[in-house]
Amino acid sequence: YGARAGLKTVILEKSVLGGQIAITDLIEDYPGFPSISAEELIRRFEEHARKFGAEIHFNEVQTLEKMDDGRFRLKTPAGDYIAKAVILATGANPKKLGVPGEREFTGRGVSYCAVCDGPFFKGKPMAVVGGGDSAFKEGLYLANLASKLYLIHRRDRFRAQEVYIRRAQKNPKIEFVLNSVVKEIRGRDKVESILVENVKTGEQREIPVAAVFIYIGMVPNTQLVQSLVETTIGGYVVTDEYMRTNVPGLFAAGDVRDTVFRQVVTAAADAAIAAQYAEEYISEHFGREG
Repeated sequence: YGARAGLKTVILEKSVLGGQIAITDLIEDYPGFPSISAEELIRRFEEHARKFGAEIHFNEVQTLEKMDDGRFRLKTPAGDYIAKAVILATGANPKKLGVPGEREFTGRGVSYCAVCDGPFFKGKPMAVVGGGDSAFKEGLYLANLASKLYLIHRRDRFRAQEVYIRRAQKNPKIEFVLNSVVKEIRGRDKVESILVENVKTGEQREIPVAAVFIYIGMVPNTQLVQSLVETTIGGYVVTDEYMRTNVPGLFAAGDVRDTVFRQVVTAAADAAIAAQYAEEYISEHFGREG
């Protein structure tokens, strides 16, 4: 939308394009695509952006500051970028359980990415921790690989959409372990089991698994702007309906923003709105040279 409006537009990406969808398998809720692989959808997004002249630079922004003339300086290892407006779309990272064994076995059975690591444990028992859309979507994917899948949730109700819950309930490989939390991840060189405690009875149970996939929420990536913009108690960037932060010229879109629904379709909508009002902001404050 920025490039289409005639603005010189640069996308700065520190790792891979796509954000959270880059670590999932199928997208089934983006309008026009009843089912499309995340890889293909990302490819189409990239192709579409490049078609209108947006540049994509694989470079990490280390600091972001507002200059006296109203523009922004973005420092990267490859040098500084100067921008008249910035859209912050840094997304979020998975929350950690914070239990013994989690850090020690990350990469050796503890994972936050089913598509990345699930195939390594094909034919073995696995566990998914969480009760939202991500836990169910990735759990359904993992159930195709696992000999058995335990879905562990601290309550007996879920935040996930009903369509995913129904699919999981019908899957004979999935066992629900409800009102329960993981207390410890155990093993020697790799994950061998998890210790689970029922929060109502206090009863503990050791479940043999080869892998644990954790989906208990996200932590917004706001390190760049923590001292610059207003955020919620949870750290999400506060914006108005035009995606404007409290800093003129700085907009936010997607999972980094304080919003009630975090999906590809809403992130895309956020970004379209942000680009539209970034264009208006630039025209008003700097003229229409782009």
